Amino acid sequence: MYGESFIFIIALAILLIVFLAKSIYIVPQQHAYVVERLGKFHTVLQPGLAFIIPFIDNVRYRHLLKEIPLDIPSQICITKDNTQLQVDGIIYFQVTDPRLASYGSSDFVLAITQLAQTTLRSVIGRMELDKTFEERTAINSAVVAALDEAAINWGVKVLRYEIKDLAPPREIIQAMQRQITAEREKRAVIAESEGRMQEQINLASGDRQAAINQSEGERQAAINQSEGERQAAINRAQGEAEAILLVANATAQAISAIAEAARKEGGYEAINLKVAEQYVQAFGQLAQKGNTLILPGNLADIAGMVGTAMSMVKTQNALSPQNSTASQTEKQS
Repeated sequence: MYGESFIFIIALAILLIVFLAKSIYIVPQQHAYVVERLGKFHTVLQPGLAFIIPFIDNVRYRHLLKEIPLDIPSQICITKDNTQLQVDGIIYFQVTDPRLASYGSSDFVLAITQLAQTTLRSVIGRMELDKTFEERTAINSAVVAALDEAAINWGVKVLRYEIKDLAPPREIIQAMQRQITAEREKRAVIAESEGRMQEQINLASGDRQAAINQSEGERQAAINQSEGERQAAINRAQGEAEAILLVANATAQAISAIAEAARKEGGYEAINLKVAEQYVQAFGQLAQKGNTLILPGNLADIAGMVGTAMSMVKTQNALSPQNSTASQTEKQS
């Protein structure tokens, strides 16, 4: 009797342990457990300690809520210009609705993979080969938009898609390398020709500026020379004018002195003697300078010529205002 009671207690304890083990769940952070009650969706267990009814409730699905990277297998795509292109990429997605992720698709990972491949082939098929290398961002955005629209029913959010590699055939790669080399050589030739053209332009501009500077210098030199000649001519003219004026003033002063001397007592006799002396001296110089002697027709006329000169001096003296005044004074006296 005692043995049967002990066995019953042990069996009851084992049953209680099993019941507790089936009813208590600890859900880790960033995880979600989908519970079915009698084969039907009941609830989603959140992270932490949770309780269910054993043998009635059953944890059917376990989902990771973290961002998950999914490698998309490499595939061959045909571009718009009928060129084969091997492409592979990677998708980053996250489970946002554990219930839809459990019942929306039998395998949402396989669905995302297949849809990513078909969308990628469709997008690349609308582009030429050169554009596929330039429009990688546009390709990624198109794939993400198509996947995100379809993944709503799967309880999944597609965050981004990245192309890891675009590999055209070897022949295309070699042709592209030759094209790039030719393009670079073309740019080098163009740059070199533009450099030579610019150098010629600079040389022509320098020659033109040098010619302008030379002509400007010659012009300025000619102007300076003409200004100098003009100033020299002006200076000579002024000097000659001043010389003529000095000679005229000296002559006038001499004549005035002679006239003044003639008005004095004995002045006429002195002038008469001076004129006769100069007359004889002039004939003497003629005889010294040449072989031919020039004499007047009548040497006796020397006294007559001196008399004629003296009569002209007397006449001029009589016509002067001072002599007229003196004569009138004498007459009045």
